Amino acid sequence: MVSKPIQELAPRISDCLKLIYTLQERGQKVSTSAISERLGVSDATVTMMFKDFATAGWVEHVPYHGVRLTELGERKAIEVIRHHRLLELYLERQLGYTWDKVHEEADRLEHVISEEFEAKLDELLGYPTVDPHGDPIPSKDGVIALRQGVPLSQFPDGVSASIVRVSDQDSEKLCYLGKLGLYPEARIEVIERTPFGGPLRVLVGAPDSQVEHMLSLELAEHIIVAPFPQDITPS
Repeated sequence: MVSKPIQELAPRISDCLKLIYTLQERGQKVSTSAISERLGVSDATVTMMFKDFATAGWVEHVPYHGVRLTELGERKAIEVIRHHRLLELYLERQLGYTWDKVHEEADRLEHVISEEFEAKLDELLGYPTVDPHGDPIPSKDGVIALRQGVPLSQFPDGVSASIVRVSDQDSEKLCYLGKLGLYPEARIEVIERTPFGGPLRVLVGAPDSQVEHMLSLELAEHIIVAPFPQDITPS
């Protein structure tokens, strides 16, 4: 199993690797129940996959934290992620898919493309570094350029921010955020936080064309932002 290229792995295996990596990246526990719930399979199925992954040297058990990818497992997961994010960008840029539709389509395709196809896709797209949601696309060598930012829910009020990435893949939420213009690189500013965990009042767009919206705290948690470049004071 270790030597097989991505397109020869069962889709469930590559999906599981990708999910483990995502949960680790978010600092969340990689438990049997967390994986089974997201993949829609039984706990017993996940337990068997974890055992196979451990035998292959892809994961190790961490007390009270489930499993963690080894260096070998991380490289394998990054291969899957590279396929997925390149496909997402191709679907959006070349085929006209909206950003809320690319995730599920890329999920179906990432398991079947060859390394040669991946390389040609990369060249066609101009060797991109981010996908439509602002997530970094790993390089061919497996290097991921992390994009610094904090959730909008934690960003200071009255300071212009640039959206770095949107971490939620739910298509309905992405469709809604798209209607508000909340895409990566968009300018946004929190102008009021309603009390007791209520929604945020935000301004979206350039200063001469800002539009006000109300944004739930839940959605704001998934919008990763950084100070707007023009508002950064040189040190």
